[in-house]
Amino acid sequence: MPSEVVARYIDGRVVKGISYDVDPNRNFCHIKTKDKGLVDVHLTDLKALFFVRDLVGDANREEGDTLQPADPRAKGSSSIEVEFADGERVVGLTVRYPPVRQFFFILPVDPKSNNLRILVNRTAVARMGQQLDPVV
Repeated sequence: MPSEVVARYIDGRVVKGISYDVDPNRNFCHIKTKDKGLVDVHLTDLKALFFVRDLVGDANREEGDTLQPADPRAKGSSSIEVEFADGERVVGLTVRYPPVRQFFFILPVDPKSNNLRILVNRTAVARMGQQLDPVV
């Protein structure tokens, strides 16, 4: 199934498009863009790969960083705060804290976020911490 994605590179580049083959167990994926065609993306070059509702998004929207108590996505998850080396901060849910692999997924705690899930490259993380006790 195709996913709209935004690849944010460690060096600041951004590639937006559709991907059919993202797998954190592989070191690469492909993104089909409107202007560049098919782009080979090496996950190790990324800060994160954002799976989004809309490729345009809303740059003025502020993400919520508080988990709603009745959020069903929290069951069996831990709340995590990730700060990337470039200063961007994301609060989300992950199924394993602390993550043990180089690439791990988080779901933003803000249910209205344009980001559906985020594949984080751990080497691009400056700081990471558990925000709340694990949710059971």
